[in-house]
This record gives sequence, C-alpha cells and structure tokens, in this order.
Amino acid sequence: MTNPIDPRRLALGAAQKILFDGRDPETILDRIANMGNEPSQPSYRPMSRPRDRILANLDEMYREAFERAKATGDQSQMATLDFAYRREQLYFEILLDVRDAMERR
Repeated sequence: MTNPIDPRRLALGAAQKILFDGRDPETILDRIANMGNEPSQPSYRPMSRPRDRILANLDEMYREAFERAKATGDQSQMATLDFAYRREQLYFEILLDVRDAMERR
C-alpha cells in the first residue's frame, strides 16, 4: 500500500508557497538566479541583525532556562541545556558564516 502523504510533495509545496506566495514564478526564479550579481541593485539589502546580537539572544535564552533548572536542582536538565546551547551556538555560527559569505558576493 502506498503512503497517501508524500513528504517530498509536502516539502515541495511548502517551498513553493514560501518562495512564490502568489507572485509570478518566472520573476522570482530570475531574481534568485541573479542574486548577488549586482549589489548596487535597489532590491539589495544587507542582512538586518548583527552576529553579536543573534548570539547574545541565544545566550540570554539558554541562560534563563539554565538558571531555572539550576534553581530546581535538575542536574540532568542543566547538562542537556549546556549541550544544546553549545550545539545551537555552533549551528548559528555556521549559518552566520554562510550569511556573511552571501553578503560579500
């Protein structure tokens, strides 16, 4: 029996909705193809949030959760939060490096 819900079809549909959102697909695909070729284009805008602000927000969020776990004495939750914080920080740093590279194009 085949699966009535095809995850690839759902992902493609979600991507189309995000990218096109009622706009002409040819125009959007052309903009994507030419992205970064001319940074002086009126549609060019640098990324909005600086790296240190993003990482500070991440730090604040995890610090609050860690303090709550510390207040209740939950060592397991503290260890989980510590690992999750370091993992998320690494992910964000990689994504921010990609963002910075895209801005330099």
